[in-house]
Amino acid sequence: MKRIAVLTSGGDAPGMNAAIRAVVRKGIYDGLEVYGINYGYAGMVAGDFRRLTIDDVGDTISRGGTILYSARYPEFSQIEGQKKGIEQLKKFGIDGLIVIGGDGSYRGGAALTRLGFPTIGIPGTIDNDIPGTDYTLGFDTAINTVLDSVDKIRDTATSHIRTFIIEVMGRNAGDIALWTGIGSGAESIVIPEKDFTMDEVLAEIQEGRARGKKHTIIMLAEGVMSGTEFAEKLEEHGDLHTRVTVLGHVQRGGSPSARDRVLGSIFGYNAVKLLEEGKGGICVGVKGDEVVFNDIIDTLENQKHLPLLSLYQINKEISF
Repeated sequence: MKRIAVLTSGGDAPGMNAAIRAVVRKGIYDGLEVYGINYGYAGMVAGDFRRLTIDDVGDTISRGGTILYSARYPEFSQIEGQKKGIEQLKKFGIDGLIVIGGDGSYRGGAALTRLGFPTIGIPGTIDNDIPGTDYTLGFDTAINTVLDSVDKIRDTATSHIRTFIIEVMGRNAGDIALWTGIGSGAESIVIPEKDFTMDEVLAEIQEGRARGKKHTIIMLAEGVMSGTEFAEKLEEHGDLHTRVTVLGHVQRGGSPSARDRVLGSIFGYNAVKLLEEGKGGICVGVKGDEVVFNDIIDTLENQKHLPLLSLYQINKEISF
């Protein structure tokens, strides 16, 4: 192993730069040449490679987003695109690849693995929806960003005795809504993994109002429905002074938290070590306080991420 490459793909997440920095510095420390691939798999196929030095990653650990940029490239799901990518990797003399991203990025990494190219996956997505790891890069920063906003929204919700529906990211996973719901003391949490009825939500609002509560906060994962649709359904039961806040892409931005900086460093360091040991087709993760390594194909095909639904029940019993 003499020359490795790293790319980021899919939605950006705070902590990606910490992982890139760790890959570059660990690689150079061990005498490797490290190349960055701009714009994910699209840049790979286009040959958008650049050699990275220690200076290139200086002062990046505190930056959000990704210095390698990112782009959607659905064509990489086809064998033709995958083979073109490998041709470019070989053209630049790359011996191993590190992919930082979410589910789609992992699928690209698994495809390269099947074609025999050594690839290591690092989980980078604010949704925290990757199997094989308790936490993904960006999740901790994202939930703290959401909490900061909800704390401010609560002030105005109380002042005007309103019901606020906070729509957060999470198309297929409710982790952001779940963690920020319990962290903000939300009265209701609505996520894709847990069945609910509008009657249940309405009952929670009415019980709170009967006890003199001046506000209601509902944390809604976007994968259930939009905040506007949810508000319309809720208003069918009467005027609840409903307001909708869609936090959107603000959740992806900002300087990474201490946890995401440390996780990115740990993941990047271990990804390089795996390539140096001649291993590929592995994704790095964390379980408890332990770094874990899983087969990337098995992770995608046979494992499923499930949120800590115990948090859902805890919130039900302490948020009234």
